[in-house]
Amino acid sequence: MKLLLDFLPLILFFVAFKGAEGSPEAAAAFATQHFGFLVQGGVVGPQEAPVLLATVVVMVATLAQAAILKLRGRKIDLMLWISLALVVVLGGATIWFHNETFIKWKPTGLYWAMALVLWIAQAGFGKNLIQTMLSAELQLPNAVWLKLNRAWVLFFAAMGVANLYVAYHFSTSAWANFKVFGVTGLIVLFTLAQGLYLSKHLPPAEEDGQR
Repeated sequence: MKLLLDFLPLILFFVAFKGAEGSPEAAAAFATQHFGFLVQGGVVGPQEAPVLLATVVVMVATLAQAAILKLRGRKIDLMLWISLALVVVLGGATIWFHNETFIKWKPTGLYWAMALVLWIAQAGFGKNLIQTMLSAELQLPNAVWLKLNRAWVLFFAAMGVANLYVAYHFSTSAWANFKVFGVTGLIVLFTLAQGLYLSKHLPPAEEDGQR
């Protein structure tokens, strides 16, 4: 349930974008009629309608995600707060200025924020957040935890750069595909690589327990 809730805004963004991209004229008319008051000039064109509607959807979905957690008495973690702030500010700018560049920066802002949080926690406060999250399941030497933390910092920093490269060198449709499938694939591959690395450092009992 939590995994679905975490990915719901991304899934809805993709579905809304692809649906509107298939009928841009109808999407433009719908966006102008229902969201024209949010847009500078009050009119949404066919080219900008898909990303604008998808942005509206992801803003509502992220707000709903935070509201559901609050209503269920669950803690809203820092990354969700950062994601919510980014999607409201950059999404709002995308809608008002008819400019998809703002929302394309949102993933990069989130990845770099995650890298920064991990780095500052370790360098400034001596707290390894990766170790904090996984130490209940894994027993590893401190040196390995440190390498793991650094690897995630570098990975998130690189993901932010990759997002901007795709955003500025490919079409919006290609960027949307990368945002869903490319990013997911890279995270899976990176996680698998981490698993292979960690398997060499697990105590024998833990290795046997995972087989």
